[in-house]
Amino acid sequence: MDEEYNKKGYETLSEIEVPLVSVFGSARFGEGHPAYALGYRLGQALARAGFGVVTGGGPGVMEAVNRGAYEAGGVSVGLNIELPHEQKPNSYQTHALSLRYFFVRKVLFVRYAVGFVFLPGGFGTLDELSEVLVLIQTEKVHRFPVFLMDRGYWEGLVRWLAFLRDQKAVGPEDLQLFHLVDEPEEVVKALKAEAPPR
Repeated sequence: MDEEYNKKGYETLSEIEVPLVSVFGSARFGEGHPAYALGYRLGQALARAGFGVVTGGGPGVMEAVNRGAYEAGGVSVGLNIELPHEQKPNSYQTHALSLRYFFVRKVLFVRYAVGFVFLPGGFGTLDELSEVLVLIQTEKVHRFPVFLMDRGYWEGLVRWLAFLRDQKAVGPEDLQLFHLVDEPEEVVKALKAEAPPR
């Protein structure tokens, strides 16, 4: 059964013909929250520019991104995770996958992406950000573009990363692994210029 779960995920994403962008953000920020509106606009902008989106498939910001792409007629993928307290998949997915293990989900987020966008979120979003940056830093993956979207939300983290640099815990070049942005159009423009072919 586990092998079937894995096989379906790899097969589904490998058959999608548009470049995919993995997008992360909080499940707790619902409609009416500024991060939801930002995620919706991002999903729309990416779809209209010919990119598909991949999210965790849940509510909140994930739903917003999927919804934006879906309603713009684009590819909208959700990688839902099976949890003891079931996470309900959102309704705005052209491709909905249910995965049992976090590690499989993490591989799928990275394996088929040409870029990563991190919207406002909590521990889960920080976990994915840290993992992606380590993979790029250690050259286990190509140097894909990484965007922290909503400058005001992420600036505190960036200041702390600068403190880590000053302590020599990370190198000066490590702070160049991501871009702080505010608008979906900035992401689209940079992806078109930077994203490597799949």
